[in-house]
Amino acid sequence: MKTTSRQRRAYQGPTILSLGFRPFFFGAGLWALVAMVLWVVVLATGWDIPGRFSGVDWHLHEFVFGYSSAVIAGFLLTAVPNWTGRMPVMGWPVAALAGLWLAGRATLLFSLYLPPLVAPVMDLSFIAALAVIIAREIIAGKNRRNLKVLVLLILIGLANGLFHYEAYTGTGYDGYGIRAGVALVIMLIMVVGGRIIPSFTRNWLMRQPMGRLPVPMGGFDNATMMLSGFALMLWVAFPESMATRPVAALAGMLNLVRLSRWAGDRSFREPLLAILHIGFFFVPYGFLTIAAGDFLPGWFRASQIPHAWTAGAIGLMTLAMLTRTSLGHSGRPLKATKTVTAIYALVLLGVLTRIAGEFLPDIAWLLHAAATFWILGFGVFSAYFIPVFFKPRVQKTPNLR
Repeated sequence: MKTTSRQRRAYQGPTILSLGFRPFFFGAGLWALVAMVLWVVVLATGWDIPGRFSGVDWHLHEFVFGYSSAVIAGFLLTAVPNWTGRMPVMGWPVAALAGLWLAGRATLLFSLYLPPLVAPVMDLSFIAALAVIIAREIIAGKNRRNLKVLVLLILIGLANGLFHYEAYTGTGYDGYGIRAGVALVIMLIMVVGGRIIPSFTRNWLMRQPMGRLPVPMGGFDNATMMLSGFALMLWVAFPESMATRPVAALAGMLNLVRLSRWAGDRSFREPLLAILHIGFFFVPYGFLTIAAGDFLPGWFRASQIPHAWTAGAIGLMTLAMLTRTSLGHSGRPLKATKTVTAIYALVLLGVLTRIAGEFLPDIAWLLHAAATFWILGFGVFSAYFIPVFFKPRVQKTPNLR
């Protein structure tokens, strides 16, 4: 009987389909670029997306559900085999799943020319198919402790379905579905980030001069996530309620403390680590934005989606995973090159200028600059990582001396 590693080596299909991160991370990076270019065209020319969504609903959906779902798929299809010890899904099943994701993007973009149910069915089928695959792997691998990740995935699919309904009835932008989708992705970031950021940081710091190390996951982290989950539920259901703001403020402060316990101040010499800490910073910042927004008239409403979460936490944390996972699983050194560092800098500049645009809405060039930085960052990523996605894993040369 072949071991998992031998089965991987025996794979003879296209390299792009050999592991889930390859097609989905490549697709996510390209879509982050293309969808932003299309959104800029919409804003600049008044052109209408040829779909049944309004322009702003399409923009929100494609970054919260379209882009994020590809990143989640690539991450889970790559991580679950490590959790379960089972053979990774590869080859034509991955191609079929990637094709389903791509069909969702295309049918939503051109849904005006299709029967009303085609685009929602195609889009929602992707998360459903992914959930079935992940459930099968987790249950077969008897790795039930990670079923909570599956639950979050299913809830994201349900939130997507609710958004479709609200968008078609004209309430998508301020509806429950989009807030639920953002809240669930943020919760997933808190769960996964709380595992990998201190772990990756500790592993790197153990090879550096002695100093402070990240505090292991414990009761404080669990309590913070429970309180944060409650704050997110309040925001989704009652965004304008007076009760939501103090709970969001407390969640923000607790998450800042949680982040400070991970020794991020010692990680800035390695951009692959630093970007994880910087990206997670926008989780508490988003909570504080919700808490403070109503006290800053004309700037932000509590029901609005904070760009601190969509561009900051989701954009930067997913970019960190796109780069780190791709380098590690393709056999390349886990060290940021100058190009990778430039990718991080460009997208971070896009995040900062977009958030600045919320404080200074009358300065139009901030929005243009934010979009430009984002497009350049994901454009460089998509081009630079082509060999990572399409060429075989780098084989380390043995030392014969």
